[in-house]
Amino acid sequence: MKKVALLLLLVVSTMGCKNDDDNTASLVSVGFNFTHNWDENDIQNSDFETTQYINAFGTEQTISKLVYLISDITFTTAAGMVYDSGDFNLVDVREGTNLSYTPNVQVPPGDYAVSFTFGFDDEDNIDGVYPELNQTAEGPWGVPAMLGGGYHYMRLEGKYKDTAAMDIGYAYHAIRANDMNVTPLLLEDTSFVVNLGQVTVSNTTDIEIKMNVAEWFKNPNTWNLNILFATLMPNFEAQKMISENGAQGAFSLGIVTQ
Repeated sequence: MKKVALLLLLVVSTMGCKNDDDNTASLVSVGFNFTHNWDENDIQNSDFETTQYINAFGTEQTISKLVYLISDITFTTAAGMVYDSGDFNLVDVREGTNLSYTPNVQVPPGDYAVSFTFGFDDEDNIDGVYPELNQTAEGPWGVPAMLGGGYHYMRLEGKYKDTAAMDIGYAYHAIRANDMNVTPLLLEDTSFVVNLGQVTVSNTTDIEIKMNVAEWFKNPNTWNLNILFATLMPNFEAQKMISENGAQGAFSLGIVTQ
């Protein structure tokens, strides 16, 4: 009986080890590719500073800079199991930096609801936690303490033609909303979660995330650059409007390759 018991123990132990190895081997990484368009017209590097776009208000504008941060890419199963990458990616479109990105999370193959956060939510948007973000080619990514600290979500810049057909620079910068008119400083988390929908993940899956830049100026707030073209970071209401426009449809799921 002792020999039989010992044999059974060895078999169970071997099976347990085999299952652990199989589970580890079955985990896969998923790649993400970021593409950018203006109402389905692809934005190429050669378009920066040269191509004139017409926004929803009817104003002509160019783009000279588009840099933005996404964080916490998350995979959620139908049963509610959550796989959260917990990291971030800073995309510099003009410089072609981080247009492809593999988050720091592995998942078993299967069907998932895929989401990410535009910017950092308040839990992650803490001064000084990411020193590497202040050492990028873009320059310091942090937000001054007088505006609540933390980090930028996006810098979108270019020129627009004003009512006199003069070229005026704009700086459409997204950060956490702050109201400097009250004491203590009022802060409101204006990051937002983008739900891309369901994706079937295999061991060779790549997911395209599309940004329609026109949406930042379109819906639900038709953006008038003649009024809101600069000094947007300390503008509490403007930051909430930027967040609303981005959340409404700036990002969408593109091609999923297997």
